[in-house]
This record gives sequence, structure tokens and C-alpha cells, in this order.
Amino acid sequence: MIAFLGTGLLGSNFVRALRRRGEAVSVWNRTPEKARAVAAETGATAFDDPAGAVRGASRVHLALSDDEAVDAALERALPSLAPGATVVDHTTTSPSGTAARVRRWTERGVAFQHAPVFMGPKQALEGGGVMLASGERALFERLEPELSKMTGKLVWVGAEPEKSASYKLLGNLFLVALTAGLADAVSLARALGLGVADLDALFSVFNPAQTLGYRLARVASGGAAEPSWTLAMARKDTRLMLEAAAAGGVTLAAIPAIAAEMDRFLARGHAADDWTVIGKGGAV
Repeated sequence: MIAFLGTGLLGSNFVRALRRRGEAVSVWNRTPEKARAVAAETGATAFDDPAGAVRGASRVHLALSDDEAVDAALERALPSLAPGATVVDHTTTSPSGTAARVRRWTERGVAFQHAPVFMGPKQALEGGGVMLASGERALFERLEPELSKMTGKLVWVGAEPEKSASYKLLGNLFLVALTAGLADAVSLARALGLGVADLDALFSVFNPAQTLGYRLARVASGGAAEPSWTLAMARKDTRLMLEAAAAGGVTLAAIPAIAAEMDRFLARGHAADDWTVIGKGGAV
């Protein structure tokens, strides 16, 4: 039997997928009505406390909000954890909290696998997306056959227990930055009298994703490479973006912060450097 703690958007669809595969599942959520609703739909068994949900479970999965929620749920569940039960945590948590949690539960004799995911609810239901894992390799290999059923790609990223949490934060940072950049692009397009269809047409001929590896190397070098776009020229272009947005009556969210960072480096004499010099961040 499998226990699932957390039946929000992600957890509820994980439960649906498990039930479709014929697994016996018990569920708990901090809002009991959510667990009961999923149970009524899927045939899982709902409990009003984590201890009841994990009783008799060989594997306990969590998809909660944060470190505090994970720690609180697991402490409440501890008295009922079956001998030999394994905990698999899919929550996005801090690297330091993850490392401490793995250490604490390992000392208690409980196998703990952190396995955060890059997936939405639809992917959780259909077994798509990416699941990361790190920590003890033997534990990962033991869980791999079952975890592979939950995702399109399962990747072990290293022996450090917190490494998967670090990877998840890095990936989410990029998603946040990408989405903020796209939001600014939509706003600027509107200010220029264009629309989303125009952006789509642009990206059909200009695909920035193809240069990701190249740009990562340039940023990591801190602008040390031969300039292909000087900071002075990049800052000029951001000025044009901001002016066009203002003239069109829209406000950009991400570009003003980037322009301010450029100004910081310009004031330190980096005008002729490649604009990726801003990759040095606080080092300058």
C-alpha cells in the first residue's frame, strides 16, 4: 500500500495515476475535504491525519508546499510508519532543509529519497515531465522501477542528498526568468501595436533556445570572451525597449531591473565588455 501526503494540483493527479495502475493508496491533506474528494473519485482511502494515512504503507510520498509543511507532516506520521517504509518527497524544498531532513530520517532508520519534479498536473496524471533524485545510489536504484512509472524522465543527479533540491531551484529560477521575459515581450509587443501572433512569428525564425549552451558559457565567463554585443549597446537597446513601452502606455516588469544591473557595471567601466559581464553579479 502507498500513502500520499498532499493532494493539491500535483499530488491529486499522482494519486489518480497510481489508482489507474491498480495501486492501493491512502491519502491525507491539510485541508481534509481535498483528500476526501480525491478518495471519493478514485477509490483511495482518505484520512484526517498523516499517521492514519501512512499506517501499513510500504512507501510514503509527499507533495506539499515547503520545508515546514514536510517536517510537520512527517513528525505527525512518525508513530505509524511501518518498519522498512520508504519516504519519497516530491516537494520543492531548500537544499539545506533537504540535507538536514535526509540526515535526520536516515538516523531514525527511515530511507528518505528526495525526488522533486518539473511537471504540471497533466504530466503527473499521464506520467510525463522530469523527476530528479539524489542521495544514496542504492536507494535510488531500489526505487527506480516504481518512480519511473510516475514520470517521463527520471534522472539521478548525484550522491549529495540536497543536490536534487539545488537543481530544482535552478530550474525554477530559469522558468521564472523566462516567463517574466515573455511577459515583458508580450507587453512591449502591445506597446508597439503588435500581438502574440507576431511574437510567435518572430520565434519561428529566431529561436533563442538554440543558443542556450553558448549563452551559458558566455555568462559563466563573466564577459571575458571577445565581445559580440557590448554592454553599452545592450544598455542602449534596453533604453529603447523602455521608451517604447512607456510611449505605448505599458510597464515592463523584468527589463527595468536588468537595466539597473547594466548601469551598475557601466559605472565600473565595463561599457566595451561583452554584456554578459553582468554574469559576474555581486563579484564586481
